[in-house]
Amino acid sequence: MRKTLDFLYNSAAALAALFMVGLLVMVLLSVIGRQLHFNLPGIDAYAGYLMAGAGFLALAHTLKRGEHIRVTLVLQNLPPAAQRWLERWAMGAGALLALLFAWYSVRLVYQSHDFHDISTGNDATPLWLPQLSMAVGALVFAIAAFDEFVIEWRGRPAKPVETEALRHE
Repeated sequence: MRKTLDFLYNSAAALAALFMVGLLVMVLLSVIGRQLHFNLPGIDAYAGYLMAGAGFLALAHTLKRGEHIRVTLVLQNLPPAAQRWLERWAMGAGALLALLFAWYSVRLVYQSHDFHDISTGNDATPLWLPQLSMAVGALVFAIAAFDEFVIEWRGRPAKPVETEALRHE
């Protein structure tokens, strides 16, 4: 099961990387188009769709790598038993919120398809198409959040080895 879940998270991250490459292509086409005085209709909208898709598809992989922002000011000053329960509560709340986000994202895609929503730009793209990457990313993120919640309840640490001292920005 672990290999299947890791494959799902890595696949979503690879798809996010492809979306980033697509975003780069869209931006380059837009810049080149401005320099050569030609316009590709809807290219800005497609760049936005790809950027949103890349962000949502990368959420699960980022969570599993421990790269989401965590505020540990309170957690580090608690006794170990309280830390464990607060971590469990936080993972449970996060998993519930991720599940709700995935539910409403999928619902939005369904409604956009059902109502035949199209973008207001001159590309007139059916909105369910770019929203689909958001819904898939939210679903994979919900699975990852629930996975982290189960890992925490089983007693294994959900967070990776602390390497924050190596990241000076």
